[in-house]
Amino acid sequence: MLDTRGDPTRTPVSHESPRRPPPEPLDHLAWLEAEAIQVLREVAGQCSNPALLFSGGKGSACFLRLAEKAFRPARFPFPLLHIDTGHNYPEVVAFRDRRAAELGERLVVRTVEDSIRRDRVVLSHPRESRNRHQSVTLLDAIAELGLDACIGGARRDEEKARAKERVFSFRDGFDRRA
Repeated sequence: MLDTRGDPTRTPVSHESPRRPPPEPLDHLAWLEAEAIQVLREVAGQCSNPALLFSGGKGSACFLRLAEKAFRPARFPFPLLHIDTGHNYPEVVAFRDRRAAELGERLVVRTVEDSIRRDRVVLSHPRESRNRHQSVTLLDAIAELGLDACIGGARRDEEKARAKERVFSFRDGFDRRA
């Protein structure tokens, strides 16, 4: 559509938007990233009190980056939650704390040690791995904080049971898959 505004000596001006080339199709990794960002936004929009599980490890660092892409420059619509076994490398804990501080995000830490002190967790011997006891501390934190969703990532090569879960892992009140 050309408009000379009633003046035949004026150069015609186009009011059509310039044609842009169609967007390049996303490669597989970019598509997965876009899907994960959309899921994060949906959880934040649909849940009243979610949290992002953040240990400072590889998987949770990836999810933290996805949350940045999903919500920045605004603050996250959820806190970061770490269930600390007490067996983390000091460098990982320092990285966790530093990233939360750099982003200005709220970090909530609950420890298996506290669960042991409250007799919620009983180890069979002092050197027993605390990893399998994290679920008690996590469930207690969910109840205490009133969380209705926990966002986390699991590497399928590390946890075979999670390989069949696509996006959500719905649980009942006893932490069983619903």
